Amino acid sequence: MTTVHETLARGETEVGAVGTATALLDAYRPGAHRFFASPARTLLAYGEHCQVPHDERPLTDRVRDTLAGARAAGEPAPVVIGAIPFDGSTPAALVVPSVLHRAPALRTDPLVAFPAPRPEPIAWTVRPVPAPKSYGAAVAAAVDRIASGEFDKVVLARALDLTAGQAPDIPAMLQRLARRDIHGYTFAVPTPAGGTLLGASPELLVSRRGGALVANPLAGSTPRSDDLAEDVRRAAALLESVKDLHEHAVVVNAMRAVLAPYCSELQVPERPSLVKTATMWHLSTTLKGTLADPSVSALELACAVHPTPAVCGAPTAHARRVIDELEPFDRGLYTGIVGWGDAEGDGEWVVTIRCAEATEQGLRLYAGAGVVASSDPAAETAETGAKFRTFLDAVGAEL
Repeated sequence: MTTVHETLARGETEVGAVGTATALLDAYRPGAHRFFASPARTLLAYGEHCQVPHDERPLTDRVRDTLAGARAAGEPAPVVIGAIPFDGSTPAALVVPSVLHRAPALRTDPLVAFPAPRPEPIAWTVRPVPAPKSYGAAVAAAVDRIASGEFDKVVLARALDLTAGQAPDIPAMLQRLARRDIHGYTFAVPTPAGGTLLGASPELLVSRRGGALVANPLAGSTPRSDDLAEDVRRAAALLESVKDLHEHAVVVNAMRAVLAPYCSELQVPERPSLVKTATMWHLSTTLKGTLADPSVSALELACAVHPTPAVCGAPTAHARRVIDELEPFDRGLYTGIVGWGDAEGDGEWVVTIRCAEATEQGLRLYAGAGVVASSDPAAETAETGAKFRTFLDAVGAEL
């Protein structure tokens, strides 16, 4: 039977005992553990009571049936946790854990202010996939096709393969990711291939609590600067960037169109605001709605909007074909969904970005950029380089 250590009632955020949240972060070990931290809560799951199967049924039906089966087997409050790939036709990595520990958000724990130990000096070998020149050429090809009217936007990604002759220290990397961006979403979950997906995403896809939904798409970004004056200038320029505002509007309008039919009320700000991470500024819009049918789960909402133009493009089906043509790798779990959901339909599902897949052999890092008609290949290549910094800093490597 699942043992649930629950600090919070129905996911409410409050200040807990000092060290409650960081204790879960400290306890994480790769393999059988799953870790998820958000601005609302911290979760650490152990073991597998059961897995969500992969078959011809829609994922939302399989998750619902798995949770119902766990409850029928005596689990009082079953929760599913894990990751869903970019391509929803491939197997997800979702389980009902044997044990689930809950704590308040890391940001409420004073001990999170203590920095994680710096990365040990390791001679990482870094191999870009594809090479920056080839990535820039793919961006240029996409711009030409957009200019011809073929499609409106595509998000093109590239990867970095890091090897060092030793297995990555996943707990140490997770510590550095979590303590650096305590207002974001930090995760570490096993992959179907036996590795670990870990990262620090700034982007909430959808959360649901009772009848209330929240979505927070991010699109349009610029690298941060260590110089305060330059950092402020870049943020102000992003808020006025015609290219980035257009890119952001494409995403917000698409999410509004999908979510509105589910809602009796949906609030969408007229203009975006700014969200910052340790390495990037992002244009951000927070959509808040009241569900017309409170039985619709957070996962159903997440699957309805996934993949958004922020990670795929527009029109979606055409952008996916362009991604298959121009990206020289399978995205796997990158730009998929990671998070948790319970049998009542509440949950938090996050866009799987600023992440890496770790194996005994090394790491594969991912980063992407939104390409529109006014995109510059050099600028988009530089943007992906800046996004890699989240993880490169966590492992002590240079691009």
